[in-house]
Amino acid sequence: MSGRLSQAKRIVVKIGSALLVDAESGQPARTWLAALADDVAEARRAGQSVLIVSSGAIALGRKALGLSRAMRLEEKQAAAAAGQARLMGAYEEAFARHDIAVAQALLTPDDTERRRRWLNARATLETLLDLGAVPVVNENDPVATAEIRYGDNDRLAARVAQMISADALILLSDIDGLYERDPRGDPSAAFVAEVRDITPAIEAMAGGAGALGSGGMRTKIEAAKIATRAGCAVVITKGSELKPLTRLKTSARATWFLANASPQAAYKAWIAGHLAPQGALIVDSGAASALRVGKSLLPAGVVEVRGAFEKGDAICIVAPGGEEIARGLARYDATDAEKIKGLHSGAIAAALGYDSGAALVHADDLVLL
Repeated sequence: MSGRLSQAKRIVVKIGSALLVDAESGQPARTWLAALADDVAEARRAGQSVLIVSSGAIALGRKALGLSRAMRLEEKQAAAAAGQARLMGAYEEAFARHDIAVAQALLTPDDTERRRRWLNARATLETLLDLGAVPVVNENDPVATAEIRYGDNDRLAARVAQMISADALILLSDIDGLYERDPRGDPSAAFVAEVRDITPAIEAMAGGAGALGSGGMRTKIEAAKIATRAGCAVVITKGSELKPLTRLKTSARATWFLANASPQAAYKAWIAGHLAPQGALIVDSGAASALRVGKSLLPAGVVEVRGAFEKGDAICIVAPGGEEIARGLARYDATDAEKIKGLHSGAIAAALGYDSGAALVHADDLVLL
């Protein structure tokens, strides 16, 4: 299974508070972080892109603010606000030795579940990766509420993996994988090295949460459900020893949850079969031919706009004869699509006063029917 990670082109690594923060001092675990940066630098030299989903802000902030007791929600939010700068400072220090830029991205459930914000967030993360930065993602705890938040970064990591079409999601944990029962209470519990289907029996193996973090095995299995459906393999492994990614590529024990399709195929299937179209674009014959060979839909090929769709909504693409030939996610809303239909892409900014890209529907967000 180590070869599977070596073949992955895009990797998301989720790191919990227990790994990032020294439990006694409340300070960043700088030696561990420096070794992780070595791991990421090595992966990048091998042609892999790496994005980090990081806990740790609340744990670092509570120390800075002197909050030693159980915290109310607003105190956790204050601790997160105080801890974010310290967390990113630790990442910047760790990656500076490799001349790698890190970039903070704070997300909420709305950013990964509402399609318009999902597209915007994905574009930002994709651009950061293209520019050679390592995005460091965390939930935007200072503005989240008890009702509208993930509450753990395992599921956030799965949503991010889905968003950027990652090949592998690595959940670094305080345990080396999934067991039939919690091995801390039953040393004879059998280890599960590979999961091809997350059945009720697999879900029943989940244990409780750890000391510093908010996610236990149950949240990791929930994360695996989200990611594997999006075509992303998930691996749970112990992260406490130095250079956990190198160890995972060689001999470290781990549980792999296998995906049944590629990320791109899963994403296209989601667009085609799980989203209700909110409108339609009628295209000319030239645009229809271009779509059939994998091109994006440009404004110049659109002759009519139907419906009241928003940016990020699913829409139908209809050929001149009335046949629906594709579905995709709109990169402009219906009002703006109406203003730029028939125009060359270079005229978008002049017509709208802004430019969100040359395509009305990008080929990455489009599936032929």
